[in-house]
Amino acid sequence: MSENAVAAESEMTRPRTRAEKQAEHRNRITRTLVACFMGILAGGLSFYLSGTPDPVTGLQENAIIGILLLMAGVVFQKHIFMLIRVDHMALTGKDWFYQGFMTFALWFMTWTILLTTTVL
Repeated sequence: MSENAVAAESEMTRPRTRAEKQAEHRNRITRTLVACFMGILAGGLSFYLSGTPDPVTGLQENAIIGILLLMAGVVFQKHIFMLIRVDHMALTGKDWFYQGFMTFALWFMTWTILLTTTVL
C-alpha cells in the first residue's frame, strides 16, 4: 500500500474526539431543521397559491402547484446549505433521501392541516 492509503485508513479508524462528534451532531440538526422549515414553507405556499379549496371535495383547482413547490423546496435546500456553509458535497444519497423525505412529510402535514376546513 502507498503511504497515502495507509494514512487515509488510519485516519478513518481513529476514534473521533468529543468536539468532532458535537460538530457533526450540530450539522445534522441544522440539516434537519432546514428540511423541516422548507417543508412547512412549501406546504403553506401550496395552500395559498393553489386557490381556494372546494367545500364539498376539499380539493384545490391548481393542486399541481403544490407538488411543484414541494420539488422546488427539496432542490432549494442545496442552495440554503451553501448560504449557511454546510458541507453539501459530503452528503450521500441516503442523506439527500432523508432531506427529501423530511421536506415531503412536513409539506404534506402542513398542506393537509390547512385544507381541513374545520380547523380554519
